[in-house]
Amino acid sequence: MAKLNLRPLDDRVVVQPSEAEEVTAGGIVLPDAAQEKPQRGKVVAVGAGKLLDSGNRGELSVSLGDEVIYGKYGGSDIEVDGQELKILRESDILAIVV
Repeated sequence: MAKLNLRPLDDRVVVQPSEAEEVTAGGIVLPDAAQEKPQRGKVVAVGAGKLLDSGNRGELSVSLGDEVIYGKYGGSDIEVDGQELKILRESDILAIVV
């Protein structure tokens, strides 16, 4: 992916969703309408962290390049330079894939 000209604010994270499964484990090919929206992706940009009452920024738990799992209906879908991306709050991220 080329350099992303997008900087999320506060505790927001930009994720590039993984491709949806086109074939089931049993070999059945799924049409676009039957494919589930992916719930995992790669972190391509992170914000500076949530502004705390003390005036400091909270450190994010995720970093660039992490593969994450996020909630099914979390975040906002956007398109930048022809790429489908999702902007999530850090709290919408459920896990980091290790």
